[in-house]
Amino acid sequence: MNVITVASRKGGAGKTTLCAHLAALARSQGHKCQIIDGDPQGSLTLCNRLRAGAALPLATAERGIDRALALAQVAGAEWVFVDTSPTMWVVVQEAIRAATLVLIPARPGFLDLDAVRETVKTARERNKPYAVVLNACPVKRDEREAPAVAQSRAYLDREGVPVFAGQISHRAAFNFTLAAGASAGEAEPNSLAAAEITKLWSAVEKSIAAINAAYADAAATAGLTQGRAA
Repeated sequence: MNVITVASRKGGAGKTTLCAHLAALARSQGHKCQIIDGDPQGSLTLCNRLRAGAALPLATAERGIDRALALAQVAGAEWVFVDTSPTMWVVVQEAIRAATLVLIPARPGFLDLDAVRETVKTARERNKPYAVVLNACPVKRDEREAPAVAQSRAYLDREGVPVFAGQISHRAAFNFTLAAGASAGEAEPNSLAAAEITKLWSAVEKSIAAINAAYADAAATAGLTQGRAA
């Protein structure tokens, strides 16, 4: 089971929006998905309720992330997307500890980039793969990133923080499609918003494949070493 935890200490970074769109896209591709709302504000729960008959299986973190994940595994979920609060840090730490991959959304700008530090520190301490997603960015002009985006990417590179290629732009479609009970990919499959989310999802899938392969190799090596020792 692959667990994608979306975390940031900065409010308004776009955690819920990314979580909702990625989960909807994953399910549209035939994956068995579950979402977990780890924020008492309940924004992900609201987005899911608006989907009505197309709602995804949802749990809250009210009784703990570990319990919610255990139930998801029993239900046969292949992918679990965890939305987190910027303030409920104990729950966020639990969600990061349980993650296969941590996504850290950040708007281009020094306040958001500074807020990335604590989430990065937590992921590193728990030896969890992570990457920043530059979110709510100015749209590209002639396929060129806005200076704020390029500068933010360069800063994170200098700090040794992984950043997903591409960007999620500040587009109204990301919000109004959720308000209409759908995702960008479902409501406007040919839109630029859908293309950006699809590119991010493709990168997530490739990252997860690499992570799982690395874990499998490490387990095989450990087993071989133990066999020789015996």
